[in-house]
Amino acid sequence: MVKLTTSLISFAELEEIVVLLQNASGFDFSGYSKSSLKRRIQRIMDLERMDVVDLKNAIINVESFQGFLINEITVNVTEMFRDPKYYATLVSEVFPYLETYPRLKFWSAGCSTGEEVYSLAILLEEYGLYNRSFIYGTDINSVVLETARKAIYPLKKIKTYSENYIASGAKNSLSDYYTARYDAAIINADIRKNILFSQHNLVSDYTFNEFQFISCRNVLIYFDLELQKKVFDLFYESLSEFGFLCLGSKERLVNHDIISKFKVINKEFNIYQKIK
Repeated sequence: MVKLTTSLISFAELEEIVVLLQNASGFDFSGYSKSSLKRRIQRIMDLERMDVVDLKNAIINVESFQGFLINEITVNVTEMFRDPKYYATLVSEVFPYLETYPRLKFWSAGCSTGEEVYSLAILLEEYGLYNRSFIYGTDINSVVLETARKAIYPLKKIKTYSENYIASGAKNSLSDYYTARYDAAIINADIRKNILFSQHNLVSDYTFNEFQFISCRNVLIYFDLELQKKVFDLFYESLSEFGFLCLGSKERLVNHDIISKFKVINKEFNIYQKIK
C-alpha cells in the first residue's frame, strides 16, 4: 500500500501551484474546476509522497516533472464504444445527415488514448462513409497521444470493448478490425488510414479547420463555466453550417448563450446541430 503524504493541499496553495506551473511550462489550468484539479494534484502528491514544498520545488527546478504533472492532471479514462447507446444514436440520427456531404471532417477533442476515434472510424466504415471521411484526434496530453498513434491496446480490455461494440448495434465482430498479437490488439491499418492525432490545447489554441462533426465528451466537466463558454465558442467557430456537436452525459449547452445557435438533436446524449 502506498503511504499517503500527511500534507493536504489547500485551495490557496492550489492557486500558487497553478501560477507556478503556468510560469514554468506555459500550461494554464486556471480555468479548470478547482475541486477536480485539487483531487488530481492531491493524488499525485500522495503517489509521489510529496508535500506542497516538494511539489513547488519540483515544478520550478525539474523540467521533466512539469511534463509528468501536466500529463497526470490531463489524463482521462476512456474505452472503445463507451456509452454504446450513444454510438447507436449517432448511426440512427446523425449519420443520415452526414451521408449527404461529399467530404467529411471529424474532430475528437480530448481524445485521450484514441479509443473513441477508432470507435468512430469503425462505425463510419460500417456505414459506408469512412473513405470520404478524415478524423482529427487531439489532446493536450502528449503521452496519451502516443498511445493513440500506436493503436495498440491490451487484450484484457478487448472483452469490454467487444461487449460495448455489440451493445451499440454492431454489424460485425470487433475482431474484424484488429489483429491480436501476444497480449495486445493492434487496430488494423485500413481503420487507421484516415486519422491524424496531434496536440491541441482547448484552453489556449484556436480553431484549425472546419468540421462537420465535433465530439468532446467528458472533458468539459473538468472546466469552470467561463472556460466552458470559451471552448463552446471555439467549437462553434470550428463547425460548418449544420455541423454536429456531441458532448458527454453531464455536459450541456443550456447554461450558455450560444445554445440559441444550436438545435438539440438528442437530449439524452447531448447531441446538437449548428443552425446559425
